[in-house]
This record gives sequence, structure tokens and C-alpha cells, in this order.
Amino acid sequence: MKKKKNSGKKKNTSKTSAVDLKVGLITKSTGLWYEVENTETHQTYKGRLRGKLKLKGMKVTNPIAVGDLVNYALEDEVENTVIIHDILDRKNIILRQSTRKKWHGHIIASNIDQAILIATLALPKTSLGFIDRFLVAAESYNVPTYIVFNKDDLLEDEDRAYLDELRAVYEPLGYKCLRLSALEDENLDEIKEVINGKISLLVGHSGVGKSTLLNKLASNVQQRTDEISLFANKGKHTTTFAEMFELTEHNGHLIDTPGIKELGIMGIDENEIGHFFPEIRDVIQECKYNNCTHTHEPQCKVRELVDEGEIATSRYLSYLSMLESDDNRK
Repeated sequence: MKKKKNSGKKKNTSKTSAVDLKVGLITKSTGLWYEVENTETHQTYKGRLRGKLKLKGMKVTNPIAVGDLVNYALEDEVENTVIIHDILDRKNIILRQSTRKKWHGHIIASNIDQAILIATLALPKTSLGFIDRFLVAAESYNVPTYIVFNKDDLLEDEDRAYLDELRAVYEPLGYKCLRLSALEDENLDEIKEVINGKISLLVGHSGVGKSTLLNKLASNVQQRTDEISLFANKGKHTTTFAEMFELTEHNGHLIDTPGIKELGIMGIDENEIGHFFPEIRDVIQECKYNNCTHTHEPQCKVRELVDEGEIATSRYLSYLSMLESDDNRK
């Protein structure tokens, strides 16, 4: 057996000790690089991963997300760069199906206190399927969610009547609904109270006004905004990566995210989906069969309540869509 030649170079066997590691908060994710803020000094660094960091039992396209707490070590003091060694335990995440890898998820954000789903009834119109899918994703990690209907200034009387109907559907389920116009500074006081002292995630389709709202809520932030394409009735992606902003006036933080075109449910088994619809969860024990899918079984309490109008038809259709992996999310 031939012996390997000695290259003359000493192998570096030293490892970064626990003493050298500090705790940082991920405030921006641009793909390969992350903005890391020291949790004590609040100094920020440009960070990258130490090799390939794999999450146990979870296939995701982004191992680190905005909101993560990490252990890091200084790499280059002059360049202000650090190496991220570990992700600390998360209290929650918001997960969706990756648009690039079918069997992988994409973490929108982690360790949040609440989610604020921005929806619009015009320019662009947010589908109820999209709203319901996000609510299920949030319910799966016990994340409280507010639904904020923006662009109130564009609504006609008929639209406002429809909005009242939607509030009658969602508010009894525990999803507080707010209506405002970020562009016209209308009804902003209530959402200011909601975000005070909280880490909040802003999420929604492109063009619903997330960045406009953020600019109004934080005088220290100036996110770029674009007009809606009247031809396509769709927004443009003005936010290209997730970023956390400190709200100096409200003692809180807002995470702005790129507009989501589609929201595929990830990490939830078929027989669990109903548990993340509060109106189904509340009566699931009243079905004749304990493995009832609420699609065809006799003496199904859920279908009985749908027929009686006690469970909204739109919500039931969203449930069926998720159960069948159909697409009502756009």
C-alpha cells in the first residue's frame, strides 16, 4: 500500500469553542448571505453558513430565515463578516411549498408573535383560497393572524357590503379583520396598536400594499413601491427578499416579505388539515366516524353545518381544495 505524501501543510484541527460563539438575530436574507444582528450590542454583520447546514426532518430551500436566532463567530473584523454555526430552537415558523422544488418547503419567517395578512378586493383581488391557505399555515404553528383589507379608498358600496360578509365569516373564527387605506392614511390607528411591542410578519400577494403600509408605520423605513398593472390586475415584486425592520415609534418589529403568488400547503398530512380550520376542529368529535374526511361519510357533522350555513361554503371549498391538492390559492 502506497503511503500518501506529506504536503508539508499542517491540518487545522482547532474548532471554534463555545466561548467564541455569540448569539445573533437574522434580520435579512438575500440567499447566500444574511444580515446578523448581535442580540446584546445590536451591531450588524454580514454572515454566511458554515458548510451545509441541514435541518433534521425538514427539507427546505432556505435553512435560515429572517427571525432566526443563531450562534455565530467573527470571521473577518475588517470586512465585518461572520460565520453562522448553528440555528437555535425556533418557537414557530411560517412554511409554504417551494415554487422551485416540489417536495421542499420554504420558510417565510420564524419566531414571530403574529402574522398580518394583507388582502385587497381590487387591484389586485385576493382570493379566499389564498387567505384560507395562509390561515392554515399559521394555525399549524399556533401563530395568531390578523386579516387587513387594504385599499379601502378603491371600494364601491357593493364591495364594502361584501367585505362586511367576509368579516362575518372570519372574525367569529378568531381572525380579527381590519380595513384601511395605507395610501390615503385611513384607519391606521388600529393596526398601530396591533403591532406595538410585537414581532409581526407582513404577507400577501404582490401589489396589495405591504411596502406602502410599512413605510407609513415606520418613519425610519422607505421601501420601494410600484403601481399596479391595470392590464394584468397584478402587482410587481418590489420587495425581493425578506427583511426585518425595527419600528422605533411602536417598540416592535415588522418583517416585510416578497409578494407570494401561490401558497402551497407544506408539512401537513391530509388527515390533519381539518384540525387547522377552527370551525371544523370544534365539531370534529361529533362526526359518526373518528376518521371522517368530511367529504362523503354519513352523519358527518361538518357537512351538516355547511348545508345549514353554519360553516361558510367558501371555507369548506378551501378545505376540499387542500385535501385534494387542488389549486384555489391564486
